[in-house]
Amino acid sequence: MTPRNLKKLIVENPEDSTRYIFLTNNLDASMKLISPLYRNRWNVELFLKWIKLHFRVKKFWRTSENSVRIQIYCVIIIYYLVVMLQHDMKLERSVYEVLQILGISLTDKTHPSALFDKSNFKNVKNRYDSSELNLFNF
Repeated sequence: MTPRNLKKLIVENPEDSTRYIFLTNNLDASMKLISPLYRNRWNVELFLKWIKLHFRVKKFWRTSENSVRIQIYCVIIIYYLVVMLQHDMKLERSVYEVLQILGISLTDKTHPSALFDKSNFKNVKNRYDSSELNLFNF
């Protein structure tokens, strides 16, 4: 692609006067269209980063749209189930902590009420090594 096939757009954020420069090969698109597209793309990137961080998703199994959607839906379902568990059990732990405990306790036969007892998990990483089966290790 040569520089003459690109369109340069300069957008200023009205909130903090930050200037953003966008390059696009869509020569027909207006600045009003390009700017929100880039902003939405960045939000998608942040969401995927959050998924990879909290659910230990190192990579997606496939790159087709359907495959990625299914994996994201699975993660969202797991997240909401954990939030419901956290709410119903009145856990004073963060969602991330609950996910970590569930992840390392997948094959543990401990009763759920005892599983989240603070004295059982002073340091979650010391209880099991990382080579064990993990619910969230896709």
